[in-house]
Amino acid sequence: MNVVLITIITLGALGAVAAIILYFVAQKFKVFEDPRIDQVEEVLPAANCGGCGFPGCRAFAEAMVKADDISTMNCPVGGAEVMAKAAAVLGKEVEAAAPKLAVVKCNGTCENRPRLTTYDGASTCAIAASLYGGETGCSYGCYGLGDCVEACTFDAIYMDEETGLPVVDEEKCVACGACVSACPKNIIELRKQGPKGRRVFVSCVNKDKGAVARKVCSAACIGCKKCEKECPFGAITVVNNLAYIDDSKCKLCRKCVVVCPTNAIHEVNFPPRKPKPAIESTEKKSAE
Repeated sequence: MNVVLITIITLGALGAVAAIILYFVAQKFKVFEDPRIDQVEEVLPAANCGGCGFPGCRAFAEAMVKADDISTMNCPVGGAEVMAKAAAVLGKEVEAAAPKLAVVKCNGTCENRPRLTTYDGASTCAIAASLYGGETGCSYGCYGLGDCVEACTFDAIYMDEETGLPVVDEEKCVACGACVSACPKNIIELRKQGPKGRRVFVSCVNKDKGAVARKVCSAACIGCKKCEKECPFGAITVVNNLAYIDDSKCKLCRKCVVVCPTNAIHEVNFPPRKPKPAIESTEKKSAE
């Protein structure tokens, strides 16, 4: 009986000593966490989409608290309103970033880009891209297998059965960038939403020379540089046979759209253009 009692007392004493040691060790190596991290995290949308460039809202909150300057940080899901609240918690100011959304830069529909082969492998763009150049003659365009759709947690993108291309729902897109990362062909880009949702962009990523690009897709950019010469704001550059419009310089004049011979430049959410006035025939003019 004495042995049992002694054992219990001994174990209890060892446990108490261990607890005391652990307590002092914990106090010695305790990591202080700024309480503002919790406060900032509370105002974030808890989407944990990674669109801010950090692995989750908690990591973004920590980065904001530690940063001396948060002007370059942005929560695409929460937008300017959430960033203003987070900045207020930290006693800092942040300029409202221009809202963005995902843009699909491929117009290789079934009509514009005829299919030459049939893919019968795993139904993912990533695997298909590692195996071959696609079902058409254009090795740059969309595979149409929907990796971007699977990556979007906001149900903001879907595949159009008629065109075989992804379509972005502007009302749902939060510009998290998940679809951009998921696309192995880099045909999706985050661009400024623009005033009243109006945008002008080159819907092509084909870098082949003009004749080759036009042969495989009737709507491909052929690098003719007509748009670059027409733009009065220097917003368009042609590199590697492909035109690109800088949305920070573009003034939405749409002069480039008119001169593009392949209709590779798209204008979105603009009112319909006014019909050109009828040109009187030479015979009528002569009669008058």
